[in-house]
Amino acid sequence: MFSNNKRIYLSPPHMSGNELTYIQNAFDTNWIAPLGPHVDAFEKELASHVGVNDAAAVSSGTAAIHLALRLLDVKAGDTVFCSSLTFVASANPIVYLGATPVFIDSEPDSWNMSPQALEYALFDAVKEGKLPKAVIVVNLYGQSAKMDEILEICHTFHIPVIEDAAESLGSTYKGRASGSFGKFGIYSFNGNKILSTSGGGMLVSNDVEALNRARFLATQARDYAAHYQHSQMGYNYRMSNVLAGIGRAQLEVLEERILARRAVFERYYQELADLPGIRFMPELANTRSNRWLTVLTLEEKEAGISVEALLDVLAEENIEARPVWKPLHLQPLFEGGRYYAHNENESVSEQLFKTGLCLPSGSSLTEDEQSRVIGCIKKSLKAKSFSI
Repeated sequence: MFSNNKRIYLSPPHMSGNELTYIQNAFDTNWIAPLGPHVDAFEKELASHVGVNDAAAVSSGTAAIHLALRLLDVKAGDTVFCSSLTFVASANPIVYLGATPVFIDSEPDSWNMSPQALEYALFDAVKEGKLPKAVIVVNLYGQSAKMDEILEICHTFHIPVIEDAAESLGSTYKGRASGSFGKFGIYSFNGNKILSTSGGGMLVSNDVEALNRARFLATQARDYAAHYQHSQMGYNYRMSNVLAGIGRAQLEVLEERILARRAVFERYYQELADLPGIRFMPELANTRSNRWLTVLTLEEKEAGISVEALLDVLAEENIEARPVWKPLHLQPLFEGGRYYAHNENESVSEQLFKTGLCLPSGSSLTEDEQSRVIGCIKKSLKAKSFSI
């Protein structure tokens, strides 16, 4: 054990330095409360960057999903289909509104929502006479889902799509920005994301009127009046001017951060891809992943070590790594919920959970730090066709 080794984090924030300029401006002008010039500018700049008509800056990606569902009139008794292999925040807002999530498996090519499983679920919904109010598609670890197939299926059934691009800002699918395909798209600016404002998110859409309503709902749904009057339930979901300033500076270097994370992935791939039992998360043809996290699968019989054991070894070396997301249909919170697998005898998300591992992938990760991670993995795998 090397207890004196400096901690290597999974995906730490990476500031450019120019954030202080925007923060100082917010302090100099006393715009430190929610809303302000940086919020307005951040919305316009991000909307332009991803090629949509409008964007609404909010307090988190979760808030953005909640607002999108509210705009689609999701309410108690409704169902919403959602990717199963994702963080719980993708599905929690469904429950906030009293609706029921139905979970859809992944497919092997992108690890994201299986169009095949989605179709199974929708055929059953037609038979039962209860179509979902929306489908939430998650772009996992920066990789876009098979949006053409998913959109075609959803359009056939007239189901709106919410594209959860919390992890995929800067990624592209057939030349278009991830997050720009659905009726609504959402991004997260949490501390571990490729663009971080410490906390925050963005709801994007080509429907400007809908986003104006989102802003209204996100500011406690205050009616237009001199006094405080409220005719509808709203939320305290707007982003602060200070955090929006940080976001503006982060957006300026987004492409640099993507290139750095893709370089991290390439180094891992070159060093580890030929080792027994290791396979990396694929990148679909005609897509470009931001490689927010480098993720691989580890087959214990071939590698000679389990995911759990390798995680323990990395932790002893002061290296942060994690399993892939535990599928939501396996979470105690959603016990008994409906789930549609990719095939009758194949649950892709469950297999990925058993074998998947996320490696340190920050854009500030140095080559020396990455060599520590690589060396630790090589030492942990049984020797076959390589020498340590």
